[in-house]
Amino acid sequence: MATTAREEMRRFWERNERSGRPLSPHVSIYKWSLPMAMSISHRGTGVALSLGVSVFSVAALLLPEQFPHYLAQVRALSLGPALVCSAKFLLALPLCYHTWNGVRHLV
Repeated sequence: MATTAREEMRRFWERNERSGRPLSPHVSIYKWSLPMAMSISHRGTGVALSLGVSVFSVAALLLPEQFPHYLAQVRALSLGPALVCSAKFLLALPLCYHTWNGVRHLV
């Protein structure tokens, strides 16, 4: 006689409970390693870069003025050189990291 899916699942869970094994691997049981952290940060920078390019593209399409107008507005803020260099660094860091980590992966 055939068993129902409910009976099969009940037997499956009873066997698992008797064995005492964990239900499934979880991030908390793994020891963090450098390749794991680099892989996660590579994916994170890739998502951030794609979102940044998408937002910039939509803004370029929807904003009424041309790019030089907005550049002049940023220059009019008279931001200090330390803030400008920090902003440039924070924009370039994900791009450089993602690029060089991708090259490392390919090699």
